[in-house]
Amino acid sequence: MKLRNLYDDAKQFADEEDRVSQALIAQIETFLAPGQTSAHRKKSEGGEQKRKRMKAEADTRLSSPSISLRCSTDHPVLVGDQVAAKISPENAEKDDWIVVKVIRFDRETNRLEVIDEEPGDDEESVQRKYKLPSTCIIPFPKASDPSSAPDFAAGSQVLAVYPGTTALYKAVVAAHRKRKTDEYYLLEFDDDEEEGVDGLPQRNVPFYQVVQLPEGHRQ
Repeated sequence: MKLRNLYDDAKQFADEEDRVSQALIAQIETFLAPGQTSAHRKKSEGGEQKRKRMKAEADTRLSSPSISLRCSTDHPVLVGDQVAAKISPENAEKDDWIVVKVIRFDRETNRLEVIDEEPGDDEESVQRKYKLPSTCIIPFPKASDPSSAPDFAAGSQVLAVYPGTTALYKAVVAAHRKRKTDEYYLLEFDDDEEEGVDGLPQRNVPFYQVVQLPEGHRQ
C-alpha cells in the first residue's frame, strides 16, 4: 500500500509537470511568426536527430489531454476547461455567449472544439458542438484561486453568467469585491426587469463567472 501511494503521488506530479510544460509550449509558440508552420521550423533544424525529436514532441502535444491554446486573454485554455464562447455568427444582430466545455484543439483549422453541456429542456435537445476561433473564447478565472481573478471596480461593464442559466449577458458592477478572497460580485444585468422592483435588481454572481466585456459587444 505504501508503494502504491508513492506511485500515485509520482503520477500526480508527472501529470502536473506535463500540464505546466504544455502551457509553456503554448507561450513559446506565441513568439513565433504567425505564418511559420511546424514543417518550416523542422527544416530550420540541422540533422536527422533533431528532426525526429521535434516530430516526437509535436506528436506528444497533439495527443496530450492538457494541450493549451493562447486566447484573446493572457490565460491558456486547457482541454476540459469551462469557458465563455460566442456562438452567434459574425453578421448576427446580437452576440450570444454561453458556457461551454473545451474538448479538443484542431490544429488543422486552428480552432477549439467545444461542447454545450446544457442543451435545453425539450426532449429533442442534444449537446451541441462548435468549432470556434480563439477570438470567440474567453477563459473564466479559476474558481480555486479568487486572488487571481480580475478586480472589476463598481461601474465596470462586464459579461457574466446570469444566475440559474448557462448564458452570459452584459452587466454593470454594482459593488466590487471588497477583498480578493470574496466570492461574489453584485451585478445589475441589462434589461433585467423584475415586477415590483424599482430599477434593476442586483444579483450575486461568483467571480469565476464574470469576465471583461468584449469590445464591440452587441446585445
